[in-house]
Amino acid sequence: VQLQASGGGLAQVGGSLTLSCAASGDTLSNYYMGWFRQAPGKEREFLAAIRWNAGIEYYEDFVKGRFIISRDNLGNTVYLQMNKLKPEDTAIYYCAARTLESLQYNWWGQGTLVTVSS
Repeated sequence: VQLQASGGGLAQVGGSLTLSCAASGDTLSNYYMGWFRQAPGKEREFLAAIRWNAGIEYYEDFVKGRFIISRDNLGNTVYLQMNKLKPEDTAIYYCAARTLESLQYNWWGQGTLVTVSS
């Protein structure tokens, strides 16, 4: 699976931004698609995931109510809508994929930078 993330950029505190991740190379019905981020000087952290065929969403507690993961079946694209952005949301955001059987994400996009400024 090849993943191409996009949509990062500069956002204002309290604003919104939507990231996209286009997948190719395989059908996604047997995958989870996830979003992660890594802030400067910090470890990469999980944000959200979606089980592609069932559309079941999973969120890390600190993004619940602010971030929404969704998918476009026809376009093989997963989105991360980020609302009420905070300066601490500044990070490189990555999309990733894993099979239903795997415990780890084996395919990663290149990352897209999000900067939240006041």
